[in-house]
Amino acid sequence: MAAQTTISFRGGSARVISRTDLSTIPEWQRAFDHVAKDHRFYEILEQTLDGAFEHHYLVFEDQSGRVRGIQPVFFVQQNLVEGVPALAPIVDRVRRHFPQFLTMRVLMVGCAAGEGHLGILDAADTEWLTIALLATLETYARSSGASLVVLKEFRLCYRETLERFTENGYARIASMPLTTLALRYRDFDDYLNALSKATRKDLRRKFRRIEKAAPIELEVLTDVTPLVHEVYPLYLQVHERSALKFERLTKDYFCALGERMGDRVRFFVWRQDGKIIAFSLALVHNGTFYDDYLGLDYRVALDLHLYFQTFRDIISWAIAQGLEGYCSSPLNYEPKLHLGCDLLPLDLYVMHTAKLLNPIMQRILSLAGPTRHDPVLSRFRNAQEL
Repeated sequence: MAAQTTISFRGGSARVISRTDLSTIPEWQRAFDHVAKDHRFYEILEQTLDGAFEHHYLVFEDQSGRVRGIQPVFFVQQNLVEGVPALAPIVDRVRRHFPQFLTMRVLMVGCAAGEGHLGILDAADTEWLTIALLATLETYARSSGASLVVLKEFRLCYRETLERFTENGYARIASMPLTTLALRYRDFDDYLNALSKATRKDLRRKFRRIEKAAPIELEVLTDVTPLVHEVYPLYLQVHERSALKFERLTKDYFCALGERMGDRVRFFVWRQDGKIIAFSLALVHNGTFYDDYLGLDYRVALDLHLYFQTFRDIISWAIAQGLEGYCSSPLNYEPKLHLGCDLLPLDLYVMHTAKLLNPIMQRILSLAGPTRHDPVLSRFRNAQEL
């Protein structure tokens, strides 16, 4: 679709533009001020992710011409059963004859590397923008050759607002949730004492084993560019072990974050005998620590219990900084359960552009939904919120 396409609806219009055109719209600088990943983050993603994503931006204006919201969207060719092992044998057999089975072009609303948010300029515009999106997305998807429209990974707090979508042909499907931890502790030992006896015993055993090894040193940076060739392979080691893969970050992504978002981004680098053995990428915003990506050297990670070493150091640092909350990316739920975390649900809102196929597709997606196949999630104390 042409970059300057305009879609009209009752009450206003939406212009489809490219990133280069955003410089002509001053409101873009404010569109995501209320969240950790602001407008700079979306620009970085488009500039540094690989070619799997086709990015655009919807600029919503009311009838007076006032900009009421700017919503990033992107197209992707998506395998709809990615990360669902139970369906893999059946799907693989079908794909021998029909390679594109359950793979289709999808219009996604939100963020290619993180949870979705509405690109409002003012809280009072939330309802207006929701109505505008609902009036625009189906038309835009069809004219762009997309079979599915997906609002990607919107938090629980959006459910009431986005109920308009479920009332108009969209299905709400649980995505893999984030996890959270309230940092109401004096230090890490105080936090440790709040955990179960069995977990305390297990963690102390792990930490004693770590202390017997060569010392592990931590450095906290706002720019990892000088070290990116050392830390990036560690990110890839963790990424390749994940059953669910959506985006694959690049070296340029890590460098750009430090260069352009040094006020929010933090890189944690752990060394042993001068060699980097672990690193973590995080953002800090409005009192919350967002733990986004972890990298580990698996030649030593399991023997040194590096996951727990990094967690201890991060929580200790966050408490010392006076932060009030810790938020971790999806997956790896077993240790997070025992570490006292709660789930932070994320929802997908999904609609097929072919009305007759929509009920069938929604049924398939609800059965293939990733949360249905994770045995740990139901054991969290707030699992009913998914």
